[in-house]
Amino acid sequence: MSSKPVLTVIKLLVPAGAAKPAPPVGPALGQHGLNIMSFCKDFNAKTADYKANVLVPVKITAYQDKTFNYVMRSPPASFFVKKAAGLSSASTRPGHIVAGAVTLKHIYEIAKVKQSDPGQGDIPLKSFCQSIMGTCRSMGIKVMTKAEMEELEIAEK
Repeated sequence: MSSKPVLTVIKLLVPAGAAKPAPPVGPALGQHGLNIMSFCKDFNAKTADYKANVLVPVKITAYQDKTFNYVMRSPPASFFVKKAAGLSSASTRPGHIVAGAVTLKHIYEIAKVKQSDPGQGDIPLKSFCQSIMGTCRSMGIKVMTKAEMEELEIAEK
């Protein structure tokens, strides 16, 4: 089986349904002579049902004959963690200031989404959960059990 010779691999974070020939998509594809509008139209069609402002990681493989194919992945874990905690940004001083909290159920649900990415199915769910808990820690977001969250809500009232 012969495959086309690969020119380069381009990794981008593109807003769902909003790929335009402007930066970052235009310059990244244009410098390799790829058809920018073809990518934008196809990407926007595939991500039309996503929520607005969701950054979608895309890995574009460019070939020497100026063709390309791309693989989309789920949004970064930090995006899901911020949504689960109800935050717009993480802590400015992680480890010192707690910006918010998520439950273990949130961690589990995020891990299931991340495990469904292409090429990730053979990694145990526990590993994804541990990685996402590390992401929470680095963002200044506390991971709690459901009982701890309920106690916190009662104490705040």
